[in-house]
Amino acid sequence: MSLGFTKSKADSNLYYKVADDGPVMILLLYVDDLFLTGNKKLIVGCKRELSIEFKMKDMWPLHYLFGLEVWQGSNDIFLGQEKYTVEILKKFGMMD
Repeated sequence: MSLGFTKSKADSNLYYKVADDGPVMILLLYVDDLFLTGNKKLIVGCKRELSIEFKMKDMWPLHYLFGLEVWQGSNDIFLGQEKYTVEILKKFGMMD
């Protein structure tokens, strides 16, 4: 199956696609997770194509990604590592 993505030279799990009329879509792979961002029309088409070939679950809205906590506002996305930080503090007995 060819979806027209180009593999990034910077990261072997990062792919991007630029439509003829300019919109961009980025695809990031990690083990059995896939993250798409960019132009909504391109994303919808890509998810449709992928779901024909693979069993998929759409986990929108996103709450966790690659161990990061994700908060989304109307125009913003915030990433945090509070859960990871608490785990490390507990592990080394430093919660106080």
